[in-house]
Amino acid sequence: MAGNIKIEVVTPEKSVVSEEAQIVMAPGTMGEFGVLVGHTPFFTTLKMGVIKYKDAKGEERCVFVTEGFAEALPDRVTILAEAAERRRDIDVERAKAALKRAEERLAKESGKQDMDFMRAKIALDRALHRIQLAETRRH
Repeated sequence: MAGNIKIEVVTPEKSVVSEEAQIVMAPGTMGEFGVLVGHTPFFTTLKMGVIKYKDAKGEERCVFVTEGFAEALPDRVTILAEAAERRRDIDVERAKAALKRAEERLAKESGKQDMDFMRAKIALDRALHRIQLAETRRH
């Protein structure tokens, strides 16, 4: 079925993406999924990762998201994420500083499984995802 769908990515603070797309790929907690126009409706949870989509012109776009939810309908995909950031908006130096802080916290907490350790692990994962996405920029 030819045509575009609407993709919307929103956080509690702002709308990050609102545009037409040919296809949307997202990191579901049960695995990555793709949505084209006419898709069967579904609702799922998301894990931290990258949403990839081709805009109406066929250009690949990427958005880093933390955990959240996705609703797919035949004409739209709505992503509700705790945090989201377009690839072009990622501050690599800030992400690298966050990675260093998380690594230092994990080294101090090595072997522990308390809340500080878990937060440091999440911060490390987030920083790694953001750095990887930002450093794969297309020009």
